[in-house]
Amino acid sequence: MKFGTLYLIPVTLGDDNISKVLPVDVINIAQQLDTFVVESEKSARHFLSTIKTIKPVRELSLNLLNEHTEDKDVSALLAPLLAGKDVGLMSDAGCPGVADPGARLVELAHHKGIRVVPFVGPSSILMSLMASGLNGQQFAFLGYLPVDKTLRNQKLKEIEKRSLSHKETQLFIETPYRNQHMLEAILSVCQPNTRLCVACDISLDTEMIVAKTIASWKKTPLPDLHKRPTVFLLLA
Repeated sequence: MKFGTLYLIPVTLGDDNISKVLPVDVINIAQQLDTFVVESEKSARHFLSTIKTIKPVRELSLNLLNEHTEDKDVSALLAPLLAGKDVGLMSDAGCPGVADPGARLVELAHHKGIRVVPFVGPSSILMSLMASGLNGQQFAFLGYLPVDKTLRNQKLKEIEKRSLSHKETQLFIETPYRNQHMLEAILSVCQPNTRLCVACDISLDTEMIVAKTIASWKKTPLPDLHKRPTVFLLLA
């Protein structure tokens, strides 16, 4: 039996500006699917309702894959694909498989010889790097830094040191309600000539992307980043 195809469906980064950030072909494919693997049902149903799937959203099959999904349960999500049905994989925001638990399903799909098709869509990581003016030839995404203040500051020093020695842009994120603490920590720990880009609410009407040295950041009022999705980028 021929396997189905695993389509990686990007979604918007925070509102319903779908026509601005998603190509028509991507929307068309997503509209036709009736089986999805999603990070959360609520956000998935909202997105699928917005794009107006051919089958009513209440009749779609939505299977969860998130940070709480155990490894033994991930393989079961391949069942529709192995039976010949196409499946859409969606993150809560942005591109599935990038800083996203969906990568676990993609890995298994490759192991089974299932075709994986990625689609164009918004990625806060790449979009922030594009707009930062920092080194786009060499960069590393680090995910979340430690929550503990001492460990976080130590990690920031390590990141800055690596950036300087490798000439490499360092990207990381924080839980939105701790963004302001992260920004203040960066300004207190990093060297004056280190460049910092703060990319906030990417692709939204409230988008803010600012890049300047630590010294320059300290001379101006700080933006309010509280509960706003933000990517931090450093280049020493």
